[in-house]
Amino acid sequence: MNFGIIGAGFVGLTFAAVLASKGYNITLMDSNLDKINKIKKGVTPFYDPKLKPLLQNALKKSLIITTDIEYIVNNCKIIFITVGTPALNDGKINLEYIIKVVEDIAGYLGTTKNTPIIVIKSTVVPGTSDIIKNILEKKSKKKSGVGFGLITNPEFLSEGKAVNDTFNPHVIVIGGHDKKFIDIMKKFYLGFYKDRIPIVITNPQTAEMIKYANNSFLATKISFINQLANICQYIPGINIDDVAKAIGLDPRIGVSFLRAGPGYGGSCLPKDINALITFSTQLGHNPTLLKMVKKTNEEQITNIFSDIKDILGKIENKQITILGLSFKERSDDIRESVSIKLIELLLKRKASIIVHDPMAIKNTREIFGNKISYAKSIHESLEKSECVIIMTPWKHYEKLSNKDFQVMKKRIVIDTRRLLVKKKLDVDFYATGVG
Repeated sequence: MNFGIIGAGFVGLTFAAVLASKGYNITLMDSNLDKINKIKKGVTPFYDPKLKPLLQNALKKSLIITTDIEYIVNNCKIIFITVGTPALNDGKINLEYIIKVVEDIAGYLGTTKNTPIIVIKSTVVPGTSDIIKNILEKKSKKKSGVGFGLITNPEFLSEGKAVNDTFNPHVIVIGGHDKKFIDIMKKFYLGFYKDRIPIVITNPQTAEMIKYANNSFLATKISFINQLANICQYIPGINIDDVAKAIGLDPRIGVSFLRAGPGYGGSCLPKDINALITFSTQLGHNPTLLKMVKKTNEEQITNIFSDIKDILGKIENKQITILGLSFKERSDDIRESVSIKLIELLLKRKASIIVHDPMAIKNTREIFGNKISYAKSIHESLEKSECVIIMTPWKHYEKLSNKDFQVMKKRIVIDTRRLLVKKKLDVDFYATGVG
C-alpha cells in the first residue's frame, strides 16, 4: 500500500520519516520547493534531536519527496493532510492552507481511478470535516464513502520529542462515518503499533474536539502549577517542585505538565486554547475556565518582569543575560516563547541584552537583529553581565557553577526553572516558586 503525506512541516515530516524508516512506501509532498530540496538532501527545516538521522535513513529506503500532488491522488491509498492551521488575529484558525490542499486534491479526485482515504491530521475545530467533505464532493463530483473516504485523525506530538511520540503515541483517534474506511485505518495502525496503543473510534466532530480538549487540559495543568508557584514564592521554605512531585503521584492527577515555569508557549497550546475560546464564544457559550487559563499564562511574563524590577531596581543600561530562547528544551521553536516576550519588555526599559541558546539563536536573530547581542557560549553570555535569567531548561544550564558566574559584573541569578536550586552558589539567587 502506498501512503501520501501532504505538508512537510513538524507533523508531516516526522510522520513520513518514521513510517518510511520502517519500510512503508511514503510520498511526502509540499508546495515549498526550497523546503523540499533541503529535505531531499536529508536536511530538516526544524530541530528535533532524533529526526535528522531518521530522515536520512528513510531517504535510503522508501521515502519519495515531491511537489506533485497529482501523483499522490493517483497513486496513494491513504492520503494524510498535515498542513498548518495558524492562528488569525481574532483567535480563529486560518483554514486557508488546508482548503487549498483539499481543493487541489478534489481537482484530481474527479478523474482518478483511485479511491483514496483522505485523512485530516491537521488541527481543526469541530465541524471542519463537513466543510472539507463539501469541497471534495462539489469539485470532484464524487460522493464521500463511495469515491473517496474521509477520516479525522488528530496528532498528539510534542516538540523536541516528536519522533518518540510518533513511535509511542498515547492514543490513536479515528473519526469517520464509513465503517469500510474506518476499518482500513484501524488495520493500518494495528499493523504498525500492534496491540500496544489504544484506538478510539468515533465520529469526525468528536475527533476534532478531542485534540482541542487534550491541549486545553495540558494548558490548564501548566497554568495551575504556575499559579501555585506564584503563591509558594510568598511562603518561606516552600519549593513548588516538591509540591508538584507529591500531587503528581496521585493517579487522578499524574506527573506530566506539572513543571512550573515562565508559562507555556510554542505553536500548539496558545493557538489551540485561543481557538477553542473563540469557537465556544461563537456557539454562545462563555468558556470561563479556559479564559482564566489563558489569562494566568499571560500574567506569568508580567510576574517575572515584576520580580526582575524588584531585584534589580533600575533596569536601564544594565547588561542582562537571557539563557534559553526556545519555548522548551530540545527545540529551536521560539513561537510564543516567553523569553522573546521578556526581551521585548526589557528592551523597552533600555536594558542591554545578551542571549544564549543551543539551537534558537538563528530564529531569534530574525526577530531582533542587532537590537540584542548573541553569545556563542554560556561563558561569553555571562561576561560583565549584571543579571542572568534562566528561561529554558536546557541541560547545558544545569551544569552552571560558581566558576561560571565569577565573570559577571554582578552575580545575580534568576532561575525560572529551578535548575540550580540545590546547588551551593555564591550568588544572589532567586528561584521562581521557591519561598
